[in-house]
Amino acid sequence: MARGYPSTCKLYPTDLIYNSKTSNMAVSCQSLPEVRRSIIGQTLIFASLTLLLSWSCPALGKKKLYIGALFPMSGGWPGGQACLPSAQMALDLVNKRTDILPEYELELIHYDSMCDPGEATKLLYDLLYTEPIKMVLMPGCSSVSTLVAEAARMWNLIVLSYGSSSPALSNRQRFPTFFRTHPSATLHNPTRVQLFQKWKWTKIATIQQTTEVFTSVSDRPLLKNMFCSFLNCFMDSDSLNRQDARIIVGLFYETEARKVFCEVYKEKLYGKKYVWFLIGWYADNWFKIKDPSINCTVEQMTEAVEGHVTTEIVMLNPETVRGASNLTSQEFLNQLMSKLGGKNPEETGGFQEAPLAYDAVWALALALNKTVGPLKAKGRRLEDFNYNNRDITAEIYRALNTSSFEGVSGHVVFDAQGSRMAWTLIEQLQGGSYKKIGYFDSTKGNLSWYGNDKWIGPGPPADQTVVIEVFRFLSQKLFVSVSVFAGLGILLGIVCLTFNIYNSNVRYIQNSQPYLNNMTAVGCMMALAAVFPLGLDGHHVHRKQFPVVCQFRLWLLGLGFSLAYGSMFTKIWWVHTVFTKKDDKKEKRKHLEPWKLYATVGVLLVIDVLSLMIWQIVDPLHITVEKFVREAPKGDLDVLIQPLLEHCSSDKMNTWLGEGAQPRYHQYIKPIWVVYGYKGLLLLLGIFLAYETKSISTEKINDHRAVGMAIYNVSVLCMITAPVTMILSSQQDASFAFASLAIVFSVYITLVVLFVPKMRRLITRGEWQSDTQETMKTQGSSTNNNDEEKSRQLERENKELQKIIQEVQVLFLYVLLRSYRSHSPSWKCRFGELASWKCRSEGSLAGIVVRRARWLEMSFGELASW
Repeated sequence: MARGYPSTCKLYPTDLIYNSKTSNMAVSCQSLPEVRRSIIGQTLIFASLTLLLSWSCPALGKKKLYIGALFPMSGGWPGGQACLPSAQMALDLVNKRTDILPEYELELIHYDSMCDPGEATKLLYDLLYTEPIKMVLMPGCSSVSTLVAEAARMWNLIVLSYGSSSPALSNRQRFPTFFRTHPSATLHNPTRVQLFQKWKWTKIATIQQTTEVFTSVSDRPLLKNMFCSFLNCFMDSDSLNRQDARIIVGLFYETEARKVFCEVYKEKLYGKKYVWFLIGWYADNWFKIKDPSINCTVEQMTEAVEGHVTTEIVMLNPETVRGASNLTSQEFLNQLMSKLGGKNPEETGGFQEAPLAYDAVWALALALNKTVGPLKAKGRRLEDFNYNNRDITAEIYRALNTSSFEGVSGHVVFDAQGSRMAWTLIEQLQGGSYKKIGYFDSTKGNLSWYGNDKWIGPGPPADQTVVIEVFRFLSQKLFVSVSVFAGLGILLGIVCLTFNIYNSNVRYIQNSQPYLNNMTAVGCMMALAAVFPLGLDGHHVHRKQFPVVCQFRLWLLGLGFSLAYGSMFTKIWWVHTVFTKKDDKKEKRKHLEPWKLYATVGVLLVIDVLSLMIWQIVDPLHITVEKFVREAPKGDLDVLIQPLLEHCSSDKMNTWLGEGAQPRYHQYIKPIWVVYGYKGLLLLLGIFLAYETKSISTEKINDHRAVGMAIYNVSVLCMITAPVTMILSSQQDASFAFASLAIVFSVYITLVVLFVPKMRRLITRGEWQSDTQETMKTQGSSTNNNDEEKSRQLERENKELQKIIQEVQVLFLYVLLRSYRSHSPSWKCRFGELASWKCRSEGSLAGIVVRRARWLEMSFGELASW
């Protein structure tokens, strides 16, 4: 008789029922009719079916419920070494409880998966197709859990994992019946984000190994707005340097971590400027383990990893709380150590995850206990479960989904994806050992901070190099110095203008066209006034008012140039026009009409005004900021200086300033010439006209040679300063110095050349006194336009009479010569010999001819031609 069965329960081979559809073998206990059998036959039957009897007839009246488990005792993660004893401890305690599944007994059927999906596939089918029926499957590794959870739904099985952290397992469509007491790796992300916000970091870089368990971590929506990922860049330190990565999250296994930090040491990506975030489930001395794949010493690795932060799921309740198992976390550890027989925890695989396996069994037991009542109401029992029964699976799913209890690993609760919600432990490597610096409760969003974090620098580093924007301003000493010269030049212009106006009645001043000289003086003062806005920048005016300053620069320089240079150009143009024409036309143009000169200046001025107005309407000036290469300040500061320089510019500046002008060259010099082509032609033409008229002398414009000299100087200075200033546009001091000094020197030279000689002549010769007295005697006749006109008419008539007299004298001389030859045929002198004393002595008539020729200012050669 089998142990634990009633005395009336006897079994025959005919009672074995095989279900070919489900591949299940069931055994039924029936009453045995009294038949005659041999005692030997009964003994053989009972001996062969002892094992089957233990399955079908529960001991002590309890029905067994079977759990299929895969514990990796070896392989990449031998977590079963500690998790299996922990699960067995939980089963023993559950089975002893009378308030949890009193009618049932849980039994664990387990195999070693070696954390290998291929081996796990074989063992999974052994569990499914071998009696007894398993109600729940408990895999360990993420790779094994992925395989089991994806296949389990075909058998309506609940999967409860104790050691899977892959975020991919949170996909409910792919794994509809999957739960886990090990939190998802994505639970690290809320903790990291909380720390990033605490330390005010927004720029984060990630280095991750290309496996699903790591790549899916950075795919979470919460991190997409914060993370800048660098995939597989273990050796690509240039990417981190180029992106100025300071806060780096490393997602890789322990063996890869050693390779990464060996490169980190070589590339100096550690220290007070960097913070590394790693996964917390590495061994405490992982960086000290000798690894033949790296060529860094332990000291170098220790230096490189110092100060890094780890986030680790809390797998042991830090509080002294008695949960569903009536054990505190410390009591659980003591019992586990006793069951392990004193093995070193650091050498026992899965020791940290052992509380999760313990709570997984308790979660399953409490969920099954919760389903007893609802199933009984439906006329079903847990032992009725088979792989085709979806109702019981649905009840177990609902019970697990609503689980909430205190376990040795903390509060056990599952989210909508079946993942465990748990606390996260935050640690920092300080002095070669990990120190707890805080906890984060993801269920409540509460950060518990100890405040014992330590940094290599004065505090947490910045998430990127702090860039301080510094505007480059003009040197104030230079600005003041040039302004003084400009101010003195304006005073000189006022003196010259006053002198010219006061002495406008003096004939010498009148013959220099004083009104044009007045325009020149006014234009020079406007150009000098432009020096002041030319030196104004953000140091003096607000950014909003800066475009107004740009307008002042443009208009003052433009109009000042047109008045000053235009009036000088008009003078030299008139002189060239009058004195380089043919004699017949020259006489007609020698009469100077002043209004034509003024009209010429007006035309040049109107052209500038129209061009400036069109420019400002179509493409107004605005402020632009030029950025330079960042500079490192002196001292060991984690900052960079970003130099900036403000410019006056417009969208189509190269069109307004001439073909080929580049925007980066537009600074102080650009308002001087609105269109380089137009102004450049005027300068070149002025040089040409000044050269052509250098030897001409006229009393109508008696200072045209001084005007030509001024044009030479202005043109040369402008042509030299324009390209130099464009090249130096990024150097505000040099550019301002060249532009402003060119203006100052041009103005000084122009005023001195045009007005100082006049002042000197009037002072040294006293011409203004004699002219004034003469003017008083003649009652102002010298200033009367009609008298001047009469004087010019008399001059013309006098010249005409002289010409007529000369022609008559020549005719008279011709007649004398003819009569001399006719009356003195014996005279042997030729006409070419009349100049000789011999010929002159031969007769008084010959002497008369010679004297007449000299009086007519005729050469003897010309006389001979007659």
